[in-house]
Amino acid sequence: MMNIDWSAFTPWSALAGGVLIGVAAGMFVLLNGRIAGISGILGGLLKPVRGDAAWRVAFIGGLLIAPLSHALIAALPRPQIDAGYGALVLAGLLVGIGTRYGSGCTSGHGVCGLSRLSPRSLVATLAFMTAGFATVFVIRHLLHV
Repeated sequence: MMNIDWSAFTPWSALAGGVLIGVAAGMFVLLNGRIAGISGILGGLLKPVRGDAAWRVAFIGGLLIAPLSHALIAALPRPQIDAGYGALVLAGLLVGIGTRYGSGCTSGHGVCGLSRLSPRSLVATLAFMTAGFATVFVIRHLLHV
């Protein structure tokens, strides 16, 4: 059974965050002609092309600096992760493999691809969402982990 902690339910900040992500992704494609897919941006740093690394480093740096900047004005939420380090490493590797096979990640397909009405991104988003739901169901309800 799922319970919602209504005291921690923050629809306005979630809406604001979603709008900011949408605006940033839209500006990125309009101004740079590139999709704001994190796995592709990071992957481009792993095999750099001359003159292509600076914007990628700035983008990833912004992702790292944003929560640190937020911590200066408000307390960061304390994450609660019900998994060990081994499970987290395995999950991270599987997500990485999935982004390579799917030619993109949740941000590339789910945010940018769906907004461009890409059929490929719709299929990819449905696939990774279905896989996520199935994984949670199996682990939480069948294996009782």
